[in-house]
Amino acid sequence: MTGALVPHHRLMTEAARAVSKKPEAPLAEKSAVVAPNTTRADRAKRRSPERRAARHESVIEQVHNGLSQSEISRTLGIDRRTIRRWTRAGDFPERRPVFRTSSVDPYRQYLDRRWQEGCRNASQLWREMRERGLTGRPGVVRNWIRKQHGSRASRFHREPVGPPPRVSPRHTAWQILKPCESSRPYLDELYRRSSEIATCANLAQEFFRIVRQRDIAAWRNWPEEARHSPLASFAKHLCRDEAAVRAALEYNWSNGPVEGIVHRLKLIKRSMYGRAKFDLLRLRVLQTA
Repeated sequence: MTGALVPHHRLMTEAARAVSKKPEAPLAEKSAVVAPNTTRADRAKRRSPERRAARHESVIEQVHNGLSQSEISRTLGIDRRTIRRWTRAGDFPERRPVFRTSSVDPYRQYLDRRWQEGCRNASQLWREMRERGLTGRPGVVRNWIRKQHGSRASRFHREPVGPPPRVSPRHTAWQILKPCESSRPYLDELYRRSSEIATCANLAQEFFRIVRQRDIAAWRNWPEEARHSPLASFAKHLCRDEAAVRAALEYNWSNGPVEGIVHRLKLIKRSMYGRAKFDLLRLRVLQTA
């Protein structure tokens, strides 16, 4: 299920943003709030996504030319796992920004009011915050001002932006298999945007129900329905050992006790660090039994 959702990562992010009712600011507004006198680190941070996008385009181009992942890794100096992830994702996977909380956040309204009044002295603001209960050092207020109002405390005010909704293929897969009321708007929006995800979710939920309820009659039609869906590979692997699947649905027997005994034997063996013979291992197993 997770593998079928990986190519739709960007679509899941867009659906989560639409449900949270926090649309992303237009590009023109973003450029208007950026401080003109940014530092070298800020300029390098903006250039980093451009370099990653160029490397992603080079990888996708060489994949279309028929080169293997090993050859691309040697040519571009990129790890094969990165190449595999980019190939499966399809579109360019953008990195999510990291948002950290600060001890100054409870005083946001007061600081914004003092900033509008014309107070630009971080030390003065820190002394006022300390009288109101702030326990941090002056650098905490200075860093907060730099993040909120741009590098070097420019005159351009930057509105605080909350963290984007956290979505991932694995998290979305669990929400589909075990839906709750809080995730229902997000799933409805996701199904509305992609009929492929809706079909995949219906098949996954049906397979989940078949296993939980041991409905062997419904299993006969499920592989045929999944053959023309993103779960075709998963259904193909299940059909290779269909006898085991039918046995799991028909009988109450389980290999859980056997696996538990094997795990206990391995635990005793590893606690001896491989320095004892079979005779001592046998004695320890019999004593613990």
